[in-house]
Amino acid sequence: MLALEKISLALGDRDLLDEITVLINPGERIGLVGPNGAGKSTLLKIIMRIEEKDSGTIVLSNEETLGYLPQDGVDPDFELTVIEEVETAYAEIFELENEVNDLQQKLAEIDHNSKEYEVFMQKYGLLQTKLEASGLYTLRSDIEKILMGLGFKESDFERNTSEFSGGWLMRIALAKLLLKKPTYLLLDEPTNHLDIESLQWMENFLNSYDGAVIVVSHDRTFLDTITNRTLAIRNGAMRDYSGNYTFYEKKWAEERELLINAQKNQQKELKETEEFIDRFRYKASKARQVQSRVKQLEKVERIEVEDELANVSFSFPEPQRSGQVVMRLENIKKSYGDNVVFDGLDYEIERGDKIAVVGPNGAGKSTMIRILAGMEPIQGGTREEGHKVTTNYFAQHQAEDLDLKKDALEVMMGAGSDEKESRLRSILGSFLFRGDDVFKKVKVLSGGEKSRLALAKMLLSPANFLIFDEPTNHLDMSSKNILQQAIQQYEGTCVIVSHDRAFLDPIVDKVLEVQQNKIRTYLGNVSYFLDKKKEEAEVSSGNSGTNSGSGQGKNPDSRLRGNDNSSGAEHNLSRKEQRRIEAERRNMLSKEVNPIKKRIEQVEKDIEASEKRINKIEALMAEVDFYEDAEKVKKTSLEYEQLKMDLTAHYSKWEEYANRIEVIEQETQ
Repeated sequence: MLALEKISLALGDRDLLDEITVLINPGERIGLVGPNGAGKSTLLKIIMRIEEKDSGTIVLSNEETLGYLPQDGVDPDFELTVIEEVETAYAEIFELENEVNDLQQKLAEIDHNSKEYEVFMQKYGLLQTKLEASGLYTLRSDIEKILMGLGFKESDFERNTSEFSGGWLMRIALAKLLLKKPTYLLLDEPTNHLDIESLQWMENFLNSYDGAVIVVSHDRTFLDTITNRTLAIRNGAMRDYSGNYTFYEKKWAEERELLINAQKNQQKELKETEEFIDRFRYKASKARQVQSRVKQLEKVERIEVEDELANVSFSFPEPQRSGQVVMRLENIKKSYGDNVVFDGLDYEIERGDKIAVVGPNGAGKSTMIRILAGMEPIQGGTREEGHKVTTNYFAQHQAEDLDLKKDALEVMMGAGSDEKESRLRSILGSFLFRGDDVFKKVKVLSGGEKSRLALAKMLLSPANFLIFDEPTNHLDMSSKNILQQAIQQYEGTCVIVSHDRAFLDPIVDKVLEVQQNKIRTYLGNVSYFLDKKKEEAEVSSGNSGTNSGSGQGKNPDSRLRGNDNSSGAEHNLSRKEQRRIEAERRNMLSKEVNPIKKRIEQVEKDIEASEKRINKIEALMAEVDFYEDAEKVKKTSLEYEQLKMDLTAHYSKWEEYANRIEVIEQETQ
């Protein structure tokens, strides 16, 4: 059990975290969400005791462990190979192995009939048992499995860590962390440096992980796939939601609407109170009432609603119309030394295409789009740009070309756009430069801030062919939505390298899969591409297993679950056996459904209680003299809004439980 009790941290006069209290159980899958700067990463660091809190306590059982992957700042030993670096995760096991080996040596040197030998032998037996249980003998295969899942090739294992970029070093750090198998796995933006294939492997790994997972991510699909509980930090407070990110987003939208209404009601009441004070301030007969209202105002806890970027929109400058063919590659040859990336590549892009480029890291995605952008020299073939094509290319390195002496607003104003300052500020705000942040000099910006500024600047330049290399890595959900909507409305041609499936799906109509020295086009979005790849893998697996024998490796529950593969066999069973199977099905259904039915009963009681109280308050509000007592009005109104929010949550839980029962009943038919 990991318990946070009243965790608080102030930054200047702002309460970043205000008495955060939450209980996290082993095995839970939790998404930690909130606006940029809400304190998500800080909370993870506090849990890991990397950063100090102002107050509060963290409780962790002695036998439980924590594991943490930061956004950046990993520091491997550059003198070690990849395998050697990853093996440092097993330092304790290797120490145990050395201790066992030392004991073996001692046992060989002393008298076998002595008392000392007996003592050492007993200790040796205990340590040997512990060593066998440690996983030492499957260590190498575990390491290779995780490294290959994260995109490393076998040839990479013996390469020095100094040969790898920052993104790959993050993967090495992630591999070490996964191998340690901590009770609580804390991940801060783990998807930033993964391709789609590695991302899917990661999702499968985490879904089967025995420990708890707490993840900060701006990847909606990733959160929806692996989490079943969401902790949201807003204005220093934490709210708990019993569902994934999509569930949370829906509930928060409903809650926010209620908060806005409650805020409007409060502001109306405050205005009326202030008007009463101003009107009767100097009337002696009203002095007591005026003083009472003044005290009421002082005690009022103002309802605050955070500004959202949902209402911020951005559209690209309208580009001139290009020719039908935007780019044509013919017989392209590209290699780095002995590494042949492309040999005879042919590809054509037409006006209006919106293409996602996917594929494993190292296959040539970035090389491909740099060739398209004219930024990468080729050794053979032709690159032909279409009629009136103007290209704009976003890559991470563009951040390095920003003028260090200018502030963010000056960079935008110098981009050659006719946009007014207010509009430029709005665009910067959509990329997380808010308030005085627009006056920050480029030289003091973080790497992520520079990338966001470079992206914002790029979007001001009119072009009819846009090329993006991982544009969403440093954007929060709201900023990604703004960029996504802008690209959707964009009338030109677009090519995007990204691992963010939720971002890509509404935008692209083609997927270009880049593999070693070959490409393949799929007509559809990324979800369609992944479905087709899955189908192809299943067909391939089915073909390879045709001669593998009869029935081995099938799901042991398939007969009980009514799997199609078992239907024919079931007809050949005796009536007695069929009755037994039906009894097993009923028993399975009862075991799974009954606990959920009990939860439904409790939710129904909660709904009834909330509705009764709401009806009582509504009757009270209808009374003539109700609004004479301002304090009573405020208190009752807040209770009323809270009850309505609770009622919405109860109905949602009821629906969730009812759907779960329906799914279980269908599966056991």
